[in-house]
Amino acid sequence: MVLKKKKEIQVDAFFLDQQQLEKLQMFSKAEEQSLASLLLHCAQLSDGIQQIQCIKQVIPLMKKMDLNSACDPMVKACLDILGEIYFSLGVKNPLKKVLASSLNGLPEQFMTLAVQSFVRCLREELKTTDVYLYRKVLDNLTSCMEDLSLGRMTSNILSSVFHFLFVGMSVCFCFNRKNHGNHIVQTQLMHDLLIAIKVSMMLVQKLQENIQGSLWKHHESFVWQSMCSLLKSSTNFLMDATLLQTVQTTSGLAVILFTKAMYEPVEELPALVSDLLLGSVERAGVPAWFVSNCGALCTEQLPDSVLLFLCHGALAMLEWKNGSMGENGEKLLLDTASVLLSLSSELKESSMATSLSRILAIWTNSALAALASGSPNLKVKLNGNSDVIGKLLEYIYTHWEHPLDAVRHQTKLIFKNLLQIHRTTITGSSEKSDPFFARLLKRLLSLEWHVKGKYASLGCLVECVGTENILQLDRTIPVQVLDVMNDQSLAPYASDLLETMFTNHKAHFTSSFQQSTWIDQWHDVWVSPLLVILCEGSHDQTTYIIDYYLPKLLKCSPDSLSYMIRILQASADANLGSRSTRGALGALMACLRTARAHGHLELSAIMSNGLVSTECIKQGLVHQHNQVCIDALGLLCETHRSTEILSMEEMELIQFFMMYNLNSQSPSVRQQIGSLLRKLFCRIQESSQVLYKMEQNKTKQELLENPSKTHPLGILQQYKDFMSSVCDRLFEVLFPGSSHPTRFSALSILGSVAEIFSVPKGQAQVFQLDQEIDSTRVRTLIQCFASTFEEIKVLAFGLLMKLRDVAFNLLDSEYLDLLFQAAMDLSTSTKPYDCVTASYLLNFLVHHKGLQHICLGRWIEHNPQVDENTPVIIKLLLVNVEEEISQAKKSLLQAAASFPMYGRVHCIMGALQQLPFNNLTLVTEWKEMVARLILMSYKLSAVVSPVVQSSSPEGLIPMDSDSESAGRLQVILHEIQPQDTNDYFIQAKLLKEHCKVESGKPADHSVISLPSVHETSKERQTCDVTAQMVLVCCWRSMKEVSLLLGTLCKLLPSQATSEPSNALITVEQVKNIGDYFKHHLLQSRHRGAFELAYAGFVQLTEMLSRCNSESLRKMPEQWLSNVLEEIKSCDPSSTLCATRRSAGIPFYIQALLASEPKSKTDLLKMTMKELVSLAAPLNDPSSVIPQVHALNILRALFRDTRLGENIMPYVADGIQAAILGFMSPVWAVRNSSTLLFSALITRIFGVKRGKDENSKKNRMTGREFFSRFPSLYPFLLKQLEIVTGTLNSEAEELKIHPSLFLLLLILGRLYPSPMDGTYSALSMAPFVPFIIRCGHSPVYRSREMSGRALVPFVMVNEIPRTVLSLLEGLPDSTSPCIRQNNIHGTLLQVFHLLQSYLESKQLVSSDFEQGLGDIITCVGTKLWLAKRLLTDGGPEMQLFGFWEEMNRVISDSELVSSIPHSSAVPGLIQYLQSITKLVISVLWVTAGPDIQNSSSPVEKKIAKPPLSIVHLLHCEFHEVRLLVLEAILLWLKQINSKEIAEEGGGVLCLLTDLEDTLLTMALKEKNLQCFCKVLEILYNMDLRNVLPKTKYSIKMNPSELLTWSLNIVDTSNRYGLSCSLKYLYFKTFKFVFPQFLLPMFQCYTLFVVFRCGNRNEDLVVRDAAAEVVQVAQSEKKSTEGTEFALRIVNAPMALDLALGILCERLQRWGETRAGVPILLEWLLGDGNLKADSETSTPFHRGRQEEDDYLFDKGEVNFWAEKLTHVRQLSKHLLLLISMTHLTLPDHGELNGLSRTALDQAELVGHLLRALPPIPEFSKTGEFTRLAIQNERISVCLKILNLLKSDDACRNENLEN
Repeated sequence: MVLKKKKEIQVDAFFLDQQQLEKLQMFSKAEEQSLASLLLHCAQLSDGIQQIQCIKQVIPLMKKMDLNSACDPMVKACLDILGEIYFSLGVKNPLKKVLASSLNGLPEQFMTLAVQSFVRCLREELKTTDVYLYRKVLDNLTSCMEDLSLGRMTSNILSSVFHFLFVGMSVCFCFNRKNHGNHIVQTQLMHDLLIAIKVSMMLVQKLQENIQGSLWKHHESFVWQSMCSLLKSSTNFLMDATLLQTVQTTSGLAVILFTKAMYEPVEELPALVSDLLLGSVERAGVPAWFVSNCGALCTEQLPDSVLLFLCHGALAMLEWKNGSMGENGEKLLLDTASVLLSLSSELKESSMATSLSRILAIWTNSALAALASGSPNLKVKLNGNSDVIGKLLEYIYTHWEHPLDAVRHQTKLIFKNLLQIHRTTITGSSEKSDPFFARLLKRLLSLEWHVKGKYASLGCLVECVGTENILQLDRTIPVQVLDVMNDQSLAPYASDLLETMFTNHKAHFTSSFQQSTWIDQWHDVWVSPLLVILCEGSHDQTTYIIDYYLPKLLKCSPDSLSYMIRILQASADANLGSRSTRGALGALMACLRTARAHGHLELSAIMSNGLVSTECIKQGLVHQHNQVCIDALGLLCETHRSTEILSMEEMELIQFFMMYNLNSQSPSVRQQIGSLLRKLFCRIQESSQVLYKMEQNKTKQELLENPSKTHPLGILQQYKDFMSSVCDRLFEVLFPGSSHPTRFSALSILGSVAEIFSVPKGQAQVFQLDQEIDSTRVRTLIQCFASTFEEIKVLAFGLLMKLRDVAFNLLDSEYLDLLFQAAMDLSTSTKPYDCVTASYLLNFLVHHKGLQHICLGRWIEHNPQVDENTPVIIKLLLVNVEEEISQAKKSLLQAAASFPMYGRVHCIMGALQQLPFNNLTLVTEWKEMVARLILMSYKLSAVVSPVVQSSSPEGLIPMDSDSESAGRLQVILHEIQPQDTNDYFIQAKLLKEHCKVESGKPADHSVISLPSVHETSKERQTCDVTAQMVLVCCWRSMKEVSLLLGTLCKLLPSQATSEPSNALITVEQVKNIGDYFKHHLLQSRHRGAFELAYAGFVQLTEMLSRCNSESLRKMPEQWLSNVLEEIKSCDPSSTLCATRRSAGIPFYIQALLASEPKSKTDLLKMTMKELVSLAAPLNDPSSVIPQVHALNILRALFRDTRLGENIMPYVADGIQAAILGFMSPVWAVRNSSTLLFSALITRIFGVKRGKDENSKKNRMTGREFFSRFPSLYPFLLKQLEIVTGTLNSEAEELKIHPSLFLLLLILGRLYPSPMDGTYSALSMAPFVPFIIRCGHSPVYRSREMSGRALVPFVMVNEIPRTVLSLLEGLPDSTSPCIRQNNIHGTLLQVFHLLQSYLESKQLVSSDFEQGLGDIITCVGTKLWLAKRLLTDGGPEMQLFGFWEEMNRVISDSELVSSIPHSSAVPGLIQYLQSITKLVISVLWVTAGPDIQNSSSPVEKKIAKPPLSIVHLLHCEFHEVRLLVLEAILLWLKQINSKEIAEEGGGVLCLLTDLEDTLLTMALKEKNLQCFCKVLEILYNMDLRNVLPKTKYSIKMNPSELLTWSLNIVDTSNRYGLSCSLKYLYFKTFKFVFPQFLLPMFQCYTLFVVFRCGNRNEDLVVRDAAAEVVQVAQSEKKSTEGTEFALRIVNAPMALDLALGILCERLQRWGETRAGVPILLEWLLGDGNLKADSETSTPFHRGRQEEDDYLFDKGEVNFWAEKLTHVRQLSKHLLLLISMTHLTLPDHGELNGLSRTALDQAELVGHLLRALPPIPEFSKTGEFTRLAIQNERISVCLKILNLLKSDDACRNENLEN
């Protein structure tokens, strides 16, 4: 088992006041232990746990006292103090429970004294009048009733308790109303009120047990009066809809409980409750006290929520067991069900829907309890065939896929209890043969597997009928469920069902068979399908099966593991898998990993027993399939015991893994690698602590007895060496030019190492990362800040923070000064990402204690009072940005080009986020700083806001220089820059001449040259500015200002009732910030500006919602009301933006509504009501703009996930507004309606995850849809009627109703359910004729959608009749008017109905055959429609006639006859595609063994198809050829995978003699898709049949074929490249290779290396290149007899292996002397550094080309790592040289290489010296290129020197 650390229990100690201590001291005696001295000692302890031990000694001490001690004043004083202690303790303090437990054990003689003491203390508590202290008193009352025997005690003070409860509830209720809008206070008061009601209920239940009946029932007694008061208050709370729902539902419980306690006779109480629920109470027959206290409930129509809570009260508070309430109780039970089921169609709000489902579940429990009485009448009424159970099933079918988890869970409970109810009613009958269960099971199995409710329901049924009975109906159910598990949303449900089934199945076998002979049968059903899928299934499917299903299977049957391993081992070597499948090896790794992680297997046992070899694990660790690598790694890292010692084999395998997997392209794989290695490091850490303890406890004698046993210190040293090597590898891969995935992996793992191996005080540590750090590695981590990926910066910063003490000690002051200078320069860069780097640099440097003395002193005056760096840096940045703002006021263009201000503000934000605002010193200075920051934000915003608020912010700089544009430009310039003092227009006009003077080149009209702000007195620099730069400067400045102000707002304390003196921000400042956000969100036009202003505004609104200040708290409500009024007003002077999807207005309203507490949605309800009314179309033209705004805002609200289910009640209104708005004559309204409709479809049906538009994953049944949105039923029906009315007229066929598409889009998302029964109140039948009529639309897409939309509205048993009716409506050949659109629409509807009919699983065979036969007969009469040449139809035909007619349709088509039309003929391509699909289907059927082997003359005629595959492949239309090629490829794959092995002969006959045609197509095919398919088909064919035909069909020998293939590789796109690459090596290369030897192999290996390791290629191409190595390694294994060779490898491993194979072949062929110089040239590279040097020297350094692009981040590297290639090549070269003892007689070539390398080394050194300080930040790309080339040169020179030295040594030996 996994060892879990014990959680330390924190116990708060109690403290006594001075008076109590003095009293105890007075009674204490030093010479003996007394009760007083014990309590005094206890009070003096500061540890709560020690006080508990002390309290436990009180009772044993008091039991030793004699009887006379009861009169001792000391005892009374001590009991008084114990009572005071008890009431002072918090309700959750363990001391309170211990004290209560002790006092309950008091000896009898002290009990009276104890009661008196507690009563006195309780009386004092009950005198509390402060409403905020009521909760403490209520908690103490609850504790007294739960923990103490308080019956005797409460009777003494009962009146005081009742009075306190009544007053407390009343006060809380009144205060709640007074604090309306203060959500925090209201929530607290509501919870206090809730506790008060619960305490009163508990008190009444206690009183019923302890108070005499006369006192209880006497109407004049104080108990009765108090009960009446409580009953009246509870009724008022129940009826008050403004209270929290929990308060209302608890009040419903209280009303029933109090009434039950007071009502007489009790037998009539169920009748009274029934009358209340049904609204049939007659006041005359009800006691007067009930009418006076509960009169509000005695009405005909109670609110739905009140009815719901009363039902809850009745079910929870009345006694249902054994039918104790008689017939009235049975009637009440049925009435309650009726009321609840009627409410289910009314209560749609999420909280109410949840409550209803929970109460229905309680009803089923009550029904089960009532059935225990055995009442025959109740059994009949609750039988599975009864009306109540039928309606409950209807509820279940509607809600089992409800979007709320709670509703789905309760629905499952309801179904489970419903089955138990039926089982109870049929006691004595056979459950397995019960017709209700059989019918239910049949319906459930007929459902599609994408229905989530099916799984839980089937799981419940398994318990009733057993797995074996279900499998008898369908043996393929386990396979079907496993197939579903490729969808993560379904995998948990599927695995739960399978677990229930195989557990039940095993129990059935165990009980039925004495011996274990059944295990093989069980394995065949549950394990064998699993293994097949694990080997060949898709990535997602196998992953989810391993995660969800496999652990449950092994838990149920651990012995099955050996069976699984045996099966997989047998095929592991032959089936290693591929990049898309795991194979047997991958399946084996997954099973072993899961078994080890769950404690079923030890790795030592795996290795020692030979279950898997080290080489096999190595193959898994570098497998081409990512998940196989992860499973192999998981096998090493995951253990059941966290202290299991790591073996040397595991360490070596982990090191091997890290060599080739850090550059994984999959983010999820990188995360898994980090997680698994983290587990490994934790295991090393925890096992090392065990080893240290073992070493401490070990004796010398043990060492002598077990000298062979590994010494703990030896293992610890292995741990240390291993961790050191891991860190070496991780720092090694952080080289210049390393890819983003590599850096992410390395930094993540290093962060885990630093965190896990931190040094706790007083504990030995096996490894410390600090000891592995040197200055070079610190600089490497700092250089990671230059990455263009922020997540790399985050990881590097986090790691440096963990190592900051060591890091700063290793860095000299000069380097720190340069870093600070670089950070300040980057903070004002024109490239947006540079300021992020600057922020991380500053946040790192700010932690250096001596920073002020090293750097800051030169920048800002040192303040000795301020020791911290952060305020100084913020002040420095603030001073700079204030100066830059003043300059920007003069010229914004110059600011955008030279010093965009947003970088400084971003750095200020970064510094602020590092501060602990709760623990700041120098509050006065910080207040001043915050005020300056706010003022700076306003000034900066004032400068840049004219741009982002412009009506056209994207095109601000005038690009025209002609005089004709003068007037327009002047308007633009005046609008965008009212503060600018420069004459923009003159500068724009003179731009052309200026550029000519400067450069002599034509002017670039996109750039304006301006003098720089930072100019010297003698020289003026120029800077270029583009419109893009100005816009980016402005909107990013607005972004940073918004985020800064949002952060500053959070500095205001939320809980302070008055403004505290230490608050860094004032209430007035917060109000001003709110007005600022309001202004800019409603005014900004640029999306980047208002989106990020929204982010800051959200922070403000969230703070306001929690604030106690009433003026602040009510601001969101006031803002919301104001903006809604402005939207409604249609004021022409309004500045609200009606374009750009209403710009920031939806964001503004979103922020205001999202901050509202989820329990209170008053603002949401008010807003939605206003918006829905505004979105409704009106004829008034002035309402258009408000309507557009309303539609845009609604769209934003429906898309906001934070509003959750609270928005769902308004979905139906939104759909209606969108559909009606789509008919508006105004384009803006239609556009906004379209966007709203799209958002609503996503909100209703969920986010579309796949590309299949017809997938049932984002659909729901018609029953569920109209049950959730009942108002849409009449609306959609009416709109559909209107729409189809326009399609009736023959003269106006082209009149298309605008909402037709939207209606069909909704209806098409529904699907039929076999569960649709007679209980549904919403019939689908009225929709059918209208949808059929929609099929006549002239729009193709509408006709297609009408076909899909018709399916859910036709019951399955009605489909044959409907299809026949549609077919009969098709015209005859003699019809005078034939309308093609009508025919096409009808045929589409027939097609989709038939598809649904054939997929349905509940059809009886005879019905199926009869319906199909009638349909075939009718189709035969209409086949004339399928012919292009319209001929008369023949008589009614049988099946053969039908087949003959189909062949005639094919023969008459243009596929057989010549094509007189061009492809421009409308519909021709679609027609030919349909005919081609028909031909392919005919060919497949005719090739089947049933037809081919038949002796029937009819079937012999059928076996002759009208067209051949070759004929189709020669079609001139590529669409036809592509369909045929796809079919050929599918057949080939099926044959190769043995899916159709038994009947493959027929299919093979279709593929005979295709090689010539395919080879010809490969040369001549022009369409890229067809060409790739041809190559893929050739790849899947047996090339032994293909190659001999190349000479005749394409006139090529194998050599020419290989050359042609290489040319394809160089010119193909990504997909063609992968196909041709695999085809090239897998097929051609291994057949023709012996003829070419070295040159061709070098060329090819170079290509593989190039694709795998040295280019940022597509993953498909890299995988294809990696598969080349698979063949080479397989051949190596077969030819050389190698015991084990890595074959299915990832790209990094393939790169290493390819270079190794190349060097090995060079050695084998004796071509080492020719090959080494070539490899050295590869190593040195062909980088042209001279071109770089021209632009990089100090004399020519100017604006680089890359700087012209504002967002250019340089080369973004996701894969290619040149230094990895260099290091691997050098490794193999050195190995080759050492093995062959290479001699090169001619030094000429080597000398030439040496000269080239030395020249490059000199140039690189010169260029590196010419770079500015800290070039990794200022010249990142250039520095990286030079660093890479520098290492290449040094490695090359090293090998050259080695070759020369070896040769010199040999020459010396020869001379000697």
